[in-house]
Amino acid sequence: MGVQLGDIVSKQKIELERLRGQVIAIDAMNSLYQFLSIIRQRDGMPLKDSRGRITSHLSGLFYRTANLIEIGIRPVYVFDGEPPKLKGKTIEQRRALREEAAEEWSAALKAGMLGEAKKFAQRAGRLSEQMVEQAKTLLDCMGLPWVQAPGEGEAQAAYLVQRGDAWAAASQDFDSLLFGAPTLVRNLTITGRRKLPGKDMYIRVSPEVIKLQALLRELKITREQLVDIGILVGTDFNEGIKGIGPKKALELVRMYGSIEKIMKTELGEKFEVDPLDVRDIFLKPKVSSKYELKWHDPDPKRIERFLCEEYDFSEPRVQTGIEKLLKGRREREQVPLEKWFG
Repeated sequence: MGVQLGDIVSKQKIELERLRGQVIAIDAMNSLYQFLSIIRQRDGMPLKDSRGRITSHLSGLFYRTANLIEIGIRPVYVFDGEPPKLKGKTIEQRRALREEAAEEWSAALKAGMLGEAKKFAQRAGRLSEQMVEQAKTLLDCMGLPWVQAPGEGEAQAAYLVQRGDAWAAASQDFDSLLFGAPTLVRNLTITGRRKLPGKDMYIRVSPEVIKLQALLRELKITREQLVDIGILVGTDFNEGIKGIGPKKALELVRMYGSIEKIMKTELGEKFEVDPLDVRDIFLKPKVSSKYELKWHDPDPKRIERFLCEEYDFSEPRVQTGIEKLLKGRREREQVPLEKWFG
């Protein structure tokens, strides 16, 4: 879900090819949930192997990452660790929403309403620990590095960019900006032609780049104030104040200057948790400097064993993906080393 700041964030659309040669730290959980949601059959059923195991997440991870690598992008997937205690309520709410969506999905199927069924199914996807481990194994087969965050994956991804080990963080959520990512890329793993939900229409989805410092200059605020805006609107760690959207929150922060001063107004009584604790999660996140980013050649035989023999993937399609990975390796060899971290 993440913090909803879209109404005040200026985004620059770019062509995917312009990211060639860049190291991008991708929010792994965000992407895997996208794959689970989008990659489904007409009735909303996710892809499964002959043993009934869900494979939508592996399909998205393999084929869409192969597309990025073919272009010459160097992805690094960053996985969530232990969530902050304040995220507990959000986690429970999401679990309840998934269970409710699953019931509505079942009811729509029984009524023969396939369109409605798929809509509910997309909200019912659940990512298990086993699926996360499968994703890590596949990345190993593909020769790609991944980072295990001690806390929030978006915080760790932002840290990689701050240290210069990646050019940008990639996520659909805006939380990366609150965590201090100098550059955020949205729509990276869902770029392409997409069908609008419930309509017989398609739109073109392109990557969007947001530069944190440019955004702060445009809004005439500091990063700390951007975090305060997020707290007023609501984050994964607090509900926010009912009736306050990003534009109103921006107005309040400009008027009062900080969340501390806002807390002294009548609005202060409407916070269900201490806003300063939420602010600390964004400004003092739990991250690790103990990681190593190394890209290796993909292992075609290992990929085939894992996807085709273990999970019943189509051999011709997997071979096409492998060819893209190999092409991407050649692309990397042609780009000067300083390009990766320049």
